[in-house]
Amino acid sequence: MANHKSAKTRINRNNKRSLINGARKSRVRTFVKKVEAAIVANDKETAAAAFKTAESELMRSARKGVFPMNKVSRTVSRLSKKIKAL
Repeated sequence: MANHKSAKTRINRNNKRSLINGARKSRVRTFVKKVEAAIVANDKETAAAAFKTAESELMRSARKGVFPMNKVSRTVSRLSKKIKAL
């Protein structure tokens, strides 16, 4: 257990950030699943619309430091490739 005031503050801040980042990760995963579901259903228009929102959420999460930028770029690229193949 932390003894210094600054260490206790850091623990509290880390816990809050962990909750927020967990919610962001879950949100991003949900958007990606919606795109993949539309791809499986062969619905190009719905997939493209879902992809647009998913891409912005992914990029936002990368800016916030939730996911590494390379992972986000790779995911966006793969989803885009799948949509173009429809």
